Order: sequence, then structure tokens, then C-alpha cells
Amino acid sequence: MPLQNRVTPHGEIVALPGRGLMMGNRGVLHDDRRRIVRATQVKRWIACLIEFRGRHRTIMKPRSYTELFFLDEATAFSAGHRPCAECRNADCKRFRALWEACFGGVAGVDEIDAVMHAERLDGRTKRTWRANVAALPDGTYVSIDEIPHIVWRGELVAWSDGGYRDRQALPAHRDVDVLTPPSIVAVFKAGYRPEVHSTLYGRA
Repeated sequence: MPLQNRVTPHGEIVALPGRGLMMGNRGVLHDDRRRIVRATQVKRWIACLIEFRGRHRTIMKPRSYTELFFLDEATAFSAGHRPCAECRNADCKRFRALWEACFGGVAGVDEIDAVMHAERLDGRTKRTWRANVAALPDGTYVSIDEIPHIVWRGELVAWSDGGYRDRQALPAHRDVDVLTPPSIVAVFKAGYRPEVHSTLYGRA
């Protein structure tokens, strides 16, 4: 049975078999029996490489941070995670530069994390916002009938833990609940293109 360490675009931590392209963390979320007991411990939610400098970890080791897994970077962003400054240093620098271009001033990771934390949660639930789906950049996640869909090249494509499926044409105008935090959407509009799973291109 899969561990409860897969993250959906809604930011939920669930038990599903798909591993995905990225790992991340938001602190120690599990107990000594590898059960999730909290949704977050810290404001610093990051998305990491699956492999980095030959390091190996025991998944959900007691009193160590909880390894979380995302289908891809777009999913991690939707859940409210940003690029790790260590294992994804170049991506983090690119993300910070575009963030500063969008919002002005010099932004360190602490400042970015504070903004993202306010945007990702409404109490204990996922914070969403309304927008015209046709105005959203590629890589943004929206909720259609409570199912997460990614905006991609003129289509809406449904998320699953194993990949993307069930494509539909992007409506010319439709107000939707947006899952990806608004600051991230602004960075996407400024030119950041998140890594996506190969199934979004029609490949297994």
C-alpha cells in the first residue's frame, strides 16, 4: 500500500501510487509510524530534485522531514511549493529574478515564503481565487467540477497521480477557481515555464 506522501494540485497529501518527477518538503509531518499528523510545520515549502549528489534518504524516517512527491513542477507550484535554493539553485535564482521583476525590490527566499504562505492557505484549507481561464498562463492549475486541470497550449488537461488525461479546449471566457497562487501566476506570465510531466505532450 502506498505511503501518504503524494501531493495533489490542491495541496492535499494523499496515498496514491504515482511517484512523479519532483520531491519536496514542508517540515516534519509524520509520526514514528509514518502517519501524516499535520499538513505543514513551516512556511518554507520547497520542491526538490528526486536525485541530488548521490544522497539517499529513508522515506519518512522518524523525526526527519517528510519526503513529499509531486507529479511535476507545475503541480508543486499549484500546491504552494517553490524551487529549492540548494538542489535547484539555478531554478531558484531564475524564479527570484522574475519575482523581483514582477513585484519590485530585492526578494529573499524568506520574503517569498511569507507571501506564498499567505496565498496558499485559508486557515487549514487551500486558498483559491477567481479569474478568467483564458487569461491564465500555461502551467496554471484551475479547478473544474472540483477536479484539478492544468492550462496548457489552448487546452485544459486533467491531473492524475500517474499523468495527464481528458483534454478539453480552453473556453474563450469562463471564470474559474484558480489553484496556483496568484504570485506564482504572475511569475509564469513574466516568463517562468514550469517543468511538466511527459504525458502532457502525449507521451507516456
